[in-house]
Amino acid sequence: MRKTLALLLVLAATPALAEESCTDLIDRVKAATGAEVAERTADFARFEAGPRTSLTLSCAGAQASSVGAQFRGETAPEDYDTLFAKAGHAVTGIAPDLLRDAARQAREGAQAKRHSTVDAAGARVVCSSMKKEQGPLTLCAVIQRPGA
Repeated sequence: MRKTLALLLVLAATPALAEESCTDLIDRVKAATGAEVAERTADFARFEAGPRTSLTLSCAGAQASSVGAQFRGETAPEDYDTLFAKAGHAVTGIAPDLLRDAARQAREGAQAKRHSTVDAAGARVVCSSMKKEQGPLTLCAVIQRPGA
């Protein structure tokens, strides 16, 4: 009975912890990029970051959160990699220039083979390039690797 009660208390506290840490990450991404929060849950946020550009944040704790940038269109604007790097730095602490270079390399690879992954200072930068019914889409995300 005590174990069950302890488990219930831990599970009940988990959303509050996720909410608090996600709020911090949301604030950091917003401050770094100037993007506006468009949607939010306890462990997720979507930001509007300009014409046809959005950011998504998945909060999974101090060492496992990820942030991505999406562009709906044929060719991502020049500032796409910079926006991505600022958001990635806010979440991971990895130097923006490393993230920008990794994103460029991964996007080039994705144009040739749809998906590409590049390691960057203990995280993975993953990019995809696809053509959908609604039009072309470019997606990049930086995903932390726990313990890295």
